[in-house]
Formats: sequence, structure tokens, C-alpha cells
Amino acid sequence: MSDTVRQDTLVSLLGGRRGAFDATAPLVVFILTWLLSNHSIAWAAAASLTTAAAIAVVRLRQRTKPRAVILGLLSVSVACLIVLYTGRAQDILLPRIVSNAASALVWAGFIVFRRPLLGLIVGGLLGQKTRWRRDPALMRAYSAASWVWVAMYLLRVAILTPFWNSDSDDLAVVGGGVAQVLLSWPLLVLCLLVSGWVMRVVLPHDHPGIRHPL
Repeated sequence: MSDTVRQDTLVSLLGGRRGAFDATAPLVVFILTWLLSNHSIAWAAAASLTTAAAIAVVRLRQRTKPRAVILGLLSVSVACLIVLYTGRAQDILLPRIVSNAASALVWAGFIVFRRPLLGLIVGGLLGQKTRWRRDPALMRAYSAASWVWVAMYLLRVAILTPFWNSDSDDLAVVGGGVAQVLLSWPLLVLCLLVSGWVMRVVLPHDHPGIRHPL
């Protein structure tokens, strides 16, 4: 594979550090506030929502896509409403478990219907739209690499669910929160790297690369 392809790693194309911070910061604030306020769910939810709102304002001023900002704020709001309704602090993990399970199903479904999401994302970033779908080698590579993402989402579900089901509030909230942080940016980086490696392995050596569909 050409040097251009090696440089076009999925890490540089997709990034993810900012999104991971935006997703985990309200959760970390929730946990810390819950611990410092003698397990007050109301205070923890209020602090988490305030953090999410502050992040949303900053991102909008940075001209981040409003849709992404609104969805992020909405997800935190839903999580806080759930814990306020159930009175169980560990339910702060529930929306994340559900969203990751749904993401795994969606990514798998797109692969089955020969429209791997990784190809749609990267193709969009490269301005190719869906031209890559006419390249059988790229179709195979994007499909194989997309299964790595399915595995990432399922791993999150498998790790977070036992914490959510735990009878110990401290273990569920603190342990689940730490697990969620570790499963965000670090796992995303690993997923991106493995995705890039899978694509390099699957693509023929004489293929011109992801920027040049045949």
C-alpha cells in the first residue's frame, strides 16, 4: 500500500478527543458531586446538567455543528431525568448502555446491507460520497473494519452492564464511571487504530488507497 494510505490513518480522519471529553465530563462531574454531596442525586444531576450546558455554549461559540451540540446536551438531560425519576444513581449509565447496544445493531445492519458506516463516514470526509462502493476491494475493507466498531460498542455494553446491575451504589457509580471514561477516548483511539490496520490488511498491496477508489 502507498505511503499516502499509511498517512491517511482513520485516527487523523475521524478524530474523537473532543467528542469523548464532551461525553464524559458531565458524567465525571455527576460522580464527584454525588460523592461530595453525601450521595445526593439532585445535586449531582444539577451539576451534570450545568456542565453539559456550559460545554454546549463553548462548542456553539467554536462553531461546532449545532446538531451535535444539541444531541450531546439532550443525552445528558435524559440521563439526569432517568436518575431523578428512579432514584438510582447507577441509572446514569443506562442511556450509555442502551445507546451503545443500538449503535452496535446499526453498524452491523449497515454492514449486512453493504453500506458499511465507516465507508460512508470516511467517504464523506474525503468528498467521495459513495463512489467507493463501486470498488469491491474498498467495500470489503470498509466492511471488515466496520466490524471492529461493532465489537467496540458491544464491549462497552458488556463491561458497563454489570456495574449498572450491581447492588453496591458506590461500586456501580464510581466503578461504572471510571469504566466509562476508560471506554471513551482510550478505547476509541484503539478502535481507530485497529480499523486502520484491518483496512491495510484487507486492501490488496497494489490498491491506490482510500483516496483513490477504483
